[in-house]
Amino acid sequence: MTPPVAVDLVTYSVKPRGGVVHTLHLAEALHRAGQPVRVIALGDPATGFFRPVSAPAEFIPAPPPLPTLEERVFASVDALAAGLARLTAGDRIVHTQDCISARAACRVAGDARRDGRPVPAVLRTVHHVDDFTSQALIDCQRQAIAEPDQILVVSEQWRRILREEYGITAGVVHNGVDAARFRAADPRRAAQLRRQASPGGRPVILAVGGFEPRKGSDTLVRAVARLQRSGPRPVLAVVGGHSFQDYTPYRERVMGLLPGLGLRTGEDVVFLGTVADDDLPAWYAAADVLAFPSTKEGWGLAMLEAMSAGLPVVASDLPVFREFVQAGRDALLVPVDDPAALAAALAGVLTDRGLAARLRRAGHAVSERFTWDRSAAEHLPVYAALASRAGRSPAAPAAPGGPGARASTP
Repeated sequence: MTPPVAVDLVTYSVKPRGGVVHTLHLAEALHRAGQPVRVIALGDPATGFFRPVSAPAEFIPAPPPLPTLEERVFASVDALAAGLARLTAGDRIVHTQDCISARAACRVAGDARRDGRPVPAVLRTVHHVDDFTSQALIDCQRQAIAEPDQILVVSEQWRRILREEYGITAGVVHNGVDAARFRAADPRRAAQLRRQASPGGRPVILAVGGFEPRKGSDTLVRAVARLQRSGPRPVLAVVGGHSFQDYTPYRERVMGLLPGLGLRTGEDVVFLGTVADDDLPAWYAAADVLAFPSTKEGWGLAMLEAMSAGLPVVASDLPVFREFVQAGRDALLVPVDDPAALAAALAGVLTDRGLAARLRRAGHAVSERFTWDRSAAEHLPVYAALASRAGRSPAAPAAPGGPGARASTP
């Protein structure tokens, strides 16, 4: 049996973003397995996370909002580093989930090394690499990949990318999904949400993640416009949109396309914003198909959530998606940036009940292969090996208070 290793899972946010969702589910699965783990997050200690969390948690107050992305990133690194210096001991593994937390943790480790104190081991999971245009942020991101003691990714595709573009050898530990939660959506609540999105009873296409460049939002609205002219006239319901980066120019550009495409905001395209976490399973259950035409993804957690809920998926044909779905059997995959192909695939699901039923059955089977307990179990030998290389012994939990304990730094 792998001995327990004390681990801090660190994330830069408390909002329902992909890396944060991953962090919380992984922490809870490790906690259930009896591993000494706590979550450390940058956020308001009085508010906490976007949902209740059963693992111990500590909160470091976030800096005030700043006008530019560079200022926000570097202020967040500073705040998180200052908090981690007070919270993190040299006998723990600090498992970071993003560029900001990795830079902060590596700074704390570097300071400890210079001062001759025990140095925490830093592990980083790279979910994807952002397309920054600022040289300062490009350099920051590259350092956040080069500096940690070990790197993990969530797919073979990103293992190849890091090897070819960064010269980094990464391990792969896949995401999981809480399939039972998404299968247990309240049908009455789902019916209410469906009427909210589509009062006239039109088919509902769900998009998760808001409007941003890597989500292929411009391609999606063009595909929906095609369906309005010569298809089942669906409603596009868009969930999410919170992002650390400011995608306002892109969002405004895509919104500006709608009138020329014959799409009416609030009627053909409905923006739902960040929905209550308790309602997310019901939104999947309320829709007829998930549209996921991303240009780049680290894994595709929304696809697994949809499959768990029995929602057919139409997605871009990205190598990372082919790692866990078979095109045509588990999901329909279409070329990137191809509105015509996307529209045809969506129309097929919306009009062919047999196809939709086959995709629902296959999607359930896919989601059963990926659990958070399995993901946690795959992390344990990684933690043990990293602790062994760093000369650490298995440690006892450092976070007092039991499940759900909260403490803020002054």
